[in-house]
Amino acid sequence: MKELFGTGVALVTPFNQDGSVDYNGLENLVNYSIDGGVEYLVLLGTTAESATLTKDEKKEVVATIKKVNNGRVPMVLGIGGNNTAEVLKEYATTDLSDYTAVLTVSPYYNKPSQEGIYQHYKAIASTTDANIILYNVPGRTGSNIAPETTIRLANEFKNIIAIKEASPDFLQSTNIIRMNTREDFIVLSGDDEFAVPMTLAGGKGVISVMGQGLPTVFTEMIREALNKNVDAAYQAHYNLVEITRAIFEEGNPVGIKAVLAHKGICQPYTRLPLVPATENLTKKIADLLNQF
Repeated sequence: MKELFGTGVALVTPFNQDGSVDYNGLENLVNYSIDGGVEYLVLLGTTAESATLTKDEKKEVVATIKKVNNGRVPMVLGIGGNNTAEVLKEYATTDLSDYTAVLTVSPYYNKPSQEGIYQHYKAIASTTDANIILYNVPGRTGSNIAPETTIRLANEFKNIIAIKEASPDFLQSTNIIRMNTREDFIVLSGDDEFAVPMTLAGGKGVISVMGQGLPTVFTEMIREALNKNVDAAYQAHYNLVEITRAIFEEGNPVGIKAVLAHKGICQPYTRLPLVPATENLTKKIADLLNQF
């Protein structure tokens, strides 16, 4: 599944000051990301503030991205939740023909056991032909997908093709790479700061937040890592590390929206319970961006 090699970006949902979806800003963002060299787009992930979007808004956001993309790069759709039956229903009622894969977050809040996580993904993989990307983000879900569970799922279900690994324990990612026996199973970084070391360790790239802010610089960094050009990859990493850390200081996608506003792509507004970046963070991000 080479379509997932390199940099995918988890697109934000731009909003107007009144809270409505800014579809012009979304169009700008899609074009800016593709023109900057990203390999694929991720729709309706957590970075899209999808939890605050209505069903109709989700449909319109997806339709807008599809239209603007116009087949230029592959797309991945986010479908996940902590009610397995509802997730299965969403898979069954969604046309997935336009997507290379579906990104499915581990159940959040419930804190299932490893067997519960396995059974959740088994139920999904057994009832769809779609390619599935597991998404492990313990900081948001409250539970961790153990490497052994990831490998168990990968070995038993061929349509589970990848994992977006965002554990704060970098050794977990390397353990998955080390334990993996499927040549076609892909490990992707879910943390921008780990993207270079994880790719150099055998991963195939990243699903990024920062990648949509500075796509040309970021995508080139990941290509250097994929080509095992260690010095060039790490030099780019060190150039980006301060701005990458800054965008997460007040939560995601608060910081990346400040980046995009500074670059004139869209406005910085979020939906409650998130609020836009403070004046101090906005200035800090602007100062860091001026270095580029």
